[in-house]
Amino acid sequence: MPQLSTLVDRLDEELRTADFADLDASANGLQVGPEETTVDHVAFAVDGVAETFDRATEAGADLLVVHHGISWGGFDRVTGRTYDHLSRLLENDLALYVSHLPLDAHPDLGNAAGVADVLELEGREPFGELGPEHIGQRGSAPTAYAPDELRDRLVDSLETGEGDVRLLPFGPDEIEEVAIVTGSGTDWLEEAVDVGADALVTGEGKHPVYHEAKEAGVSVVLAGHYATETFGVRSLQSRLETWHPDLETTYLESPTGL
Repeated sequence: MPQLSTLVDRLDEELRTADFADLDASANGLQVGPEETTVDHVAFAVDGVAETFDRATEAGADLLVVHHGISWGGFDRVTGRTYDHLSRLLENDLALYVSHLPLDAHPDLGNAAGVADVLELEGREPFGELGPEHIGQRGSAPTAYAPDELRDRLVDSLETGEGDVRLLPFGPDEIEEVAIVTGSGTDWLEEAVDVGADALVTGEGKHPVYHEAKEAGVSVVLAGHYATETFGVRSLQSRLETWHPDLETTYLESPTGL
């Protein structure tokens, strides 16, 4: 079985973790864990929270890989919720690996790549400029979607829990060019307009996007922050199973509906 440091180094290399150090508030990489330990079982989840820490422990995991971790700019004090989270990890010898923007950005394993797969987009290019990086993708539909068809394709494929996939149908009746930034991506609406997208697919919206999209003549699909960000951790699970076929893995589904 692999050493934790070996897995961490390989994940960091695959995800180009170091390239996002100055772009991301998340402390990507190994957030909690010893320098050396053997890993027999890896759990995967979107969110690093009390529920997934407990469920990973119950499953017998040594390592939990998540998209949203517990360190966003460091800790001023280890009290309250931070103390509770760290206690759960340390008392159960559960290491925590986090990949936020690096996992959004990965061209094959990333969250946007997963949404693009669902929509079968062709001719994909990077989208969602953030400094020198891009955290999304854009591409062309193989056959134009009607706005309702685009929404329904996502409804059928995403783990939305109690949430709905909302459509702001302000674009053309035939959607051919689609831009994607998962999670909270409405800040990239202007870029979507600039590249000629007919629709922007993201997770959650901010209030101004309604009128911004209406005035720009672009449809926006709000498919859920959680739901659009399940793809990356699931892809990492598959990749680790390829790297280490004897490694036990578990995916912890916990949709928020948001």
